[in-house]
Amino acid sequence: MTAVKIGKPLLLITTPIGLAIGLYEGWRLAGGLVFVMATFIAFLGFAFLTVVLTIRREKRQEEERKKEKEQKEKEQKEKEQKESG
Repeated sequence: MTAVKIGKPLLLITTPIGLAIGLYEGWRLAGGLVFVMATFIAFLGFAFLTVVLTIRREKRQEEERKKEKEQKEKEQKEKEQKESG
């Protein structure tokens, strides 16, 4: 079974269009209340961004720790081989 690779590009295109249409309809319906909607959308976007950045930072830190651990184990093996050889 092959993966369908249309979902992500489709979401990247339709989401901003949907937000713009929603803000326009909010302006038509409630006038100035659209600014509250836009602020809320911006707040949610910022919250999502901070979550993504935190996950990426933690993943990078975990990979660095793993590399350091592998390096220490490699150095320890080399040291043991020199002592026994």
